[in-house]
Amino acid sequence: MYKKSALEIKELFIHKKKSSVEIIKYFLKRIEKYDPQIKSFIEVYNERALKKAKELDQRLKENKPIGKLASIPIAIKDNILIRNENCTCASKFLKNYKAPYNASVIELLEKEDAIIIGKTNLDEFAMGSSGENSSFFVTKNPWDLSCTPGGSSSGSAASVAARLVPISLGTDTGGSIRQPAAFCGIIGHKPTYGRVSRYGLVAFGSSLDQIGPFTTNTLDAALVMEVLGSKCEMDATSLHLPNETYLENLNKDLKSKKIGIPFHFLENLNPSTKKNFDESIEVFKKLGADIVDINLDILKYSIAVYYILATAEASTNLARFDGIRYGVRSKNAKSIEEVYELSRDEGFGKEVKRRIILGSYVLSSSHQDAFYKKASKVRSLIINAYNEAFEKCDFILMPTSPTTSFKLNSIQDPVSMYLQDLFTISVNLSALPATSVPSGFDSENKPFGIQIIGPQMHDVNVIKYANIFERKLSIFNKIPPMFDKE
Repeated sequence: MYKKSALEIKELFIHKKKSSVEIIKYFLKRIEKYDPQIKSFIEVYNERALKKAKELDQRLKENKPIGKLASIPIAIKDNILIRNENCTCASKFLKNYKAPYNASVIELLEKEDAIIIGKTNLDEFAMGSSGENSSFFVTKNPWDLSCTPGGSSSGSAASVAARLVPISLGTDTGGSIRQPAAFCGIIGHKPTYGRVSRYGLVAFGSSLDQIGPFTTNTLDAALVMEVLGSKCEMDATSLHLPNETYLENLNKDLKSKKIGIPFHFLENLNPSTKKNFDESIEVFKKLGADIVDINLDILKYSIAVYYILATAEASTNLARFDGIRYGVRSKNAKSIEEVYELSRDEGFGKEVKRRIILGSYVLSSSHQDAFYKKASKVRSLIINAYNEAFEKCDFILMPTSPTTSFKLNSIQDPVSMYLQDLFTISVNLSALPATSVPSGFDSENKPFGIQIIGPQMHDVNVIKYANIFERKLSIFNKIPPMFDKE
């Protein structure tokens, strides 16, 4: 059953070839057997999942209405709230925090009868590009256990790649869905900012964060987006637009479509990444698309802009974690000042502290003009550059990451780690939709990924173009060898 898509699993249930309980027991057993090798889950909801499965079996027996996601097991990144369940953000600070309400995305999934099967690991507070910043344990890449699955949505990506679940949710602030998707050889969609509600997501960068799906194929991504892309009265940034139809709009072609490639910006690509990217361009040409050279040279400033704006927002958002209102309070504190200082010192990890300090610095009265305000202006220029590019093309194609997955503990310099997000960050700064799709393998059998970037609100088209590329390539649905067994 692990080789089947989410849509196929739903059909098994609907046509009574497998009961919901059988489906969930199968995936729980698979998680129990294989997750100790990759450590993708922080918590598995055995009782909760089986209870929901029994309810669905009874409803099907009574011929009651069944939702779009009926009996599909879904894993959730552990910075998204599920009522009465722990939400740790992979931080010592929140190890005892139980969510008092559901995130909007959880309400939407459960309304369509998805079965939430567990919470997945991540870089602490979603701050990282390798999964190594979790306070609990490091998640490993199912294709090579010595390598990173990417970050920050490390557990969500690894769990889908190893076929422990067919679908998971992650979050993308600067590439945290797309980069892990590329490293793990699966689909990762970052929606248009505001297309999916952020209500119930523990905030990192409020103007950048988006929740999106990991899947093994584009049809499943389309299915999930049909459910998640709903307006939300609880989120002021939610786009008040009707739900879109994805699945019915996939069977199209690329004839007369124009693909923008920022050739000059990409001229120093890693040789193996360049070879794969060039081969991907040829696939799109064979599909009937025309290639257009676009100017996105300003993206060379995107890393600097992002790590000013994102850290500024992070320092503000994380100010609420003080040992009094949220999280674990230091037992060594002897005054109110020490409660604040020691709780944060003991609770936050090194990378989170680094970003809080950097964000506080760029927001300080003596540096705000020099850093934060200038970065905001450059962000506007990046948005304008994308808008001008989309006047010449239908979508933009870039590698998802500069390289394939790298060895765990191999990048110690923070700046070098930040540069791993060079091709993804500008999409968040510009509020654009983008889908990372597998595009081949390197000489060590590690996956490559390319990202298809569209104008704002063109999520349907972005997934449609990804689907056309997927159907042309024969590499899709390849499974890491060590997990390609019952």
